[in-house]
Amino acid sequence: MSKTNLRVDFHTHIIPEDFPDMAAKYGDDRWPTMNRTCDCGAEIMIKGKSFRKITDQAWDVEKRVADMDEEGIDIQVLSPIPVTFSYWSDPEAGLELSKFQNDFIASVVKEKPDRFIGLGTVPLQDVDMAIEEMDRAVNQLGLKGIQIGSNVNGLNLDDSSMEKFFEAAEKWDVPLFVHPWATLGGERMPRHNFMYMVGMPSETALAAGSLIMSGMLDRYPNLKICFAHGGGSLPYLLPRMDKGWEVWPEIRKTVNPPSYYAKKLYYDSLVYDPVNLQYMIDRFGPEQIIAGSDYPFLLREIPSGKVVDELKSLSKEDAQLILGQNALKFLGLHEMAVSK
Repeated sequence: MSKTNLRVDFHTHIIPEDFPDMAAKYGDDRWPTMNRTCDCGAEIMIKGKSFRKITDQAWDVEKRVADMDEEGIDIQVLSPIPVTFSYWSDPEAGLELSKFQNDFIASVVKEKPDRFIGLGTVPLQDVDMAIEEMDRAVNQLGLKGIQIGSNVNGLNLDDSSMEKFFEAAEKWDVPLFVHPWATLGGERMPRHNFMYMVGMPSETALAAGSLIMSGMLDRYPNLKICFAHGGGSLPYLLPRMDKGWEVWPEIRKTVNPPSYYAKKLYYDSLVYDPVNLQYMIDRFGPEQIIAGSDYPFLLREIPSGKVVDELKSLSKEDAQLILGQNALKFLGLHEMAVSK
């Protein structure tokens, strides 16, 4: 496989088959638990109710590799299922679950280092603990980045309590993948699975907008941050944000308008429609877009990069950037591409 043709699926999720029963251990049914329904599936339970159904693709490494081979994917980037962030929990317990998942993902990568790259998770409800676990995950376990949620117990990512974490991530050159969870307006989305279709894109836009408007990207210009689901609704809101920045000088905390900083962030390609992908390319440039599928969930793109393949106006060189090279650049793994 030449380095130019490499296909990397940046956005995939994995969970240990022996996921710990934190609810029983701590006597709190808010913890996500795994209820096996058959050899090939399970339900993630919260408060005694089914949160989501998953198949064994979520934990069976051999089945995952078989799917990759069938779909032409060379490498998957593994990250936890967002509901397991559990930022609401006691920080020590949150750290315990973070360590368990980070150790598991590192073990999968060690088993098949040519097929998998790992991202870790940290207990962001305690920034000092989060920084310590980020250090361990990256420098001891060899994970190549950290996945974080779009908010921490209702605090947006620009909250001053979290700035130290972003400062450390920039200092250590740790890439961050922001995934929506605990979406805004959740109480209005119980029907139609709107949490996934409307809530998550809106939540992602709020998370990205918070960082962009905060001035944090002026203070930490080398931060590497990628937003899931094509940045949600952010690409379409940027002109309105620019206008707000222009007409309300009292809200300005940045040197430049929001669209300037949006071009410095990364976004996965999970927008399903070539028209939407073209809009993202026009707004951000092909260098900022990374192919990702949301494997193994029902809303995933099959295969990863399908929307890239369908955009016929895209040059071969730009397609190769999006399908594989941008992911490796974002993760600091240029040498991995060369070795392929």
